Amino acid sequence: MSGAIRRYTELPFLLDFLRTREIALLSPSSWDDKNDAHYLDAYAKAKAVAKTESESASPGAVRALCMTEASETYHHWKVFSSGSSGMCIVFKKDRLLQWATAQPMLTAGPVTYKTLNELRAEGPSLDELPFLKRQAFKDEMEFRLFAMPEGVAAGPLRLAMPLLVIDRIVMNPWLPKSVADHVKATLQAIEGCKTLKVYRSTLVDNEAWKRFAVVG
Repeated sequence: MSGAIRRYTELPFLLDFLRTREIALLSPSSWDDKNDAHYLDAYAKAKAVAKTESESASPGAVRALCMTEASETYHHWKVFSSGSSGMCIVFKKDRLLQWATAQPMLTAGPVTYKTLNELRAEGPSLDELPFLKRQAFKDEMEFRLFAMPEGVAAGPLRLAMPLLVIDRIVMNPWLPKSVADHVKATLQAIEGCKTLKVYRSTLVDNEAWKRFAVVG
């Protein structure tokens, strides 16, 4: 689907989003990619120093949300949302960007991927740091929401987001079809979600694909 941005998540967090109409940006401190988290921390510290002109300045609270501009892939399901509770929120890119632009503290944009040799040849600028990762991660095609809210010491940064930003919800391909029907009904029973498009992914079990195995 062109013009889509995906957020792979788990069912409990999807339910929280649909009920509260709030998207949560989290601290990068628990991220598996420590290089990425380090760049965000370095950016925050540099901004704090620049703001107060003091090396003792404390960095702001860094909060981010990782998404992807890639079409549905097996890799994304397995790495970011594996298991029976895996869900994917498919956002309409144009509406998501309109919403993000209206958030004063929020910066949104695609991640750039570079090699060590590229950084040795020309180091990154300060403003590149929140959106820079190693080349080995390029298949993620990450799109990131990034913020440094003041006065947020712990916990997520929750921002109100209207449901009209959503294009559809995709349930993971390993969820049994009978269970998927009940999950769909549960999601659409949430106030304001009656017309929400909810589908079960057929990535690993697609009848149309399997029909082409007929030979002769």
